[in-house]
Amino acid sequence: MRQSRPLEGWRHVKVTDRHTAVDYAHVLKDLADLHFSDARTIVLLQDNLNTHCKASLYEAFPAAEARRLVERFEWHYTPKHGSWLDLAESELGVLSSQCLDRRIPDKQTLIDEIAAWEHDRNANHTKANWQFTTPTHESNSSTYTLQSD
Repeated sequence: MRQSRPLEGWRHVKVTDRHTAVDYAHVLKDLADLHFSDARTIVLLQDNLNTHCKASLYEAFPAAEARRLVERFEWHYTPKHGSWLDLAESELGVLSSQCLDRRIPDKQTLIDEIAAWEHDRNANHTKANWQFTTPTHESNSSTYTLQSD
């Protein structure tokens, strides 16, 4: 599971065996308590996968902890037919071409390879210049632009 702050050049990839609601909840807990512990509110922009919801936190943690985490996030979902995910897909393409372009023999090697790639990208503050505009002259269409450094 990948998290990022694309305009600041930060990303983190967590390797999991599956992509379950509980896995997702633990990623959110890490975001809140490890990566952005000083932030009052964390803005999430995520796809509409069925595990990407507040209920996942209640499935993984006791109610008080789940509620604490729910309140740390501002929840936003991408349109089902929009191209907002181009940013995530672009970063995954870079990861694939720079790190995953060969057979990885086991999970630990995968974790180590991704950690090295992540460290390099973060150390260089590799950013994505992503701009979203809605032209006023086009009533039913939107333009989504992604430029990766």
